[in-house]
Amino acid sequence: MNSHETVVYENTFPVEGKSFNNAGQVSTQVKALLQKMKIPIKIARRAAIVTYEAEINICSYADHGKIILRVTPEEIIIEAIDEGQGIADIEAAMEEGFSTATERIWRMGFGAGMGLSNMRNFSDYFHITSEVGKGTRLKMIICIDDKHLGKQ
Repeated sequence: MNSHETVVYENTFPVEGKSFNNAGQVSTQVKALLQKMKIPIKIARRAAIVTYEAEINICSYADHGKIILRVTPEEIIIEAIDEGQGIADIEAAMEEGFSTATERIWRMGFGAGMGLSNMRNFSDYFHITSEVGKGTRLKMIICIDDKHLGKQ
């Protein structure tokens, strides 16, 4: 994000950890907000996908977390910050199909091991840091205008 860019929208959405009661609500709100802002549907859909994957990971593995949405004229910045178990091996966790899901998570229909790779694949910029026993922090950027678009 360029430091001189104006943030036209910013909001922080709390996400309940270790519960699927409200899973998917934040990503639904994000998509609706972006559509109201006249963000192209392809871009809004990508933002909703990365938000959903981050949200499900918080619901699955963290004690609690939040998703921060920032929109500038050129970018959508999505940060997911949680407190929880953290990720011991980020490189392994980034592999498609790698999962540490419990049976409970599997029974809910989640835990296929595609979340982090989907977030990386649907973002123009993806960064992850994690500390075992502390939590995980993700930053994803999706470019809005065609001049800056990396992936469709």
